[in-house]
Amino acid sequence: MKQVKKILKICFIGSLCLVMSGCATTPKGFLKPEKNILELRQVEMRQYDTKDDEKIIKSVAGVLQDLGFTLDNSETKLGFVAASRRADAKNAAQITAAVACDAIGIAAACFGAPCYTNAVSRCDKEQLVKASIIVQPSLDGSKMVVRATFQRVVWDMAGQISRIETISDVPTYQKFYDALSKSIFLEAQNI
Repeated sequence: MKQVKKILKICFIGSLCLVMSGCATTPKGFLKPEKNILELRQVEMRQYDTKDDEKIIKSVAGVLQDLGFTLDNSETKLGFVAASRRADAKNAAQITAAVACDAIGIAAACFGAPCYTNAVSRCDKEQLVKASIIVQPSLDGSKMVVRATFQRVVWDMAGQISRIETISDVPTYQKFYDALSKSIFLEAQNI
C-alpha cells in the first residue's frame, strides 16, 4: 500500500510539473538581437596591425589607469582586463525638477491633497563605471581585435541602486580608442 501511495505521489508531482512547464511561453522576440547591435559592435571594437597581444594588454591597462580607472582584474593569457572607477552622477536639472516636484507636493498637502514628496532622494548621486576589455587575434590571425564595453551602476541619494546600464555613447568609446591607438603607437616605437 505504501508503494502505491509513493508511486501515485511521484506521478502526481511529475504531472503537475509537466502541466506547469506547458504554461510557460517564451517572450516574442526573445532571441532577436536589438536593431542597433551592428552599430554598437562597430563602436565597441577596433583592430590593430600587430600580433603582440601582451603589448596591447599593457597599453589597455595604461590607458584605463590614465582615464582614472583602477584595475580590478587582468588575465594576460586570456586577453582580459577589467577596471572600474567611481564618479559623481549628480545632475543639476534632475535635482531642480525633484525639488520642484517636492514643493508642488507640499503645496498640494496644504490644500488637503495627499503629500507624496521625497523626489530628491530618488535623484542620482554617484556611479560606478566598469570597463571590460577583451583582446584576441582576428579570424585570419594577422591582427589583434580589441573589444571594450563600459557599464555603469547608479545609486540615488537614498543609497539605493537606481539603474544598471551599458554605456553606448560613441564619445566614451572614441576617447578610449584614441588614447589606446596613441599608446600602442608609442609602445611600438619604444617611446
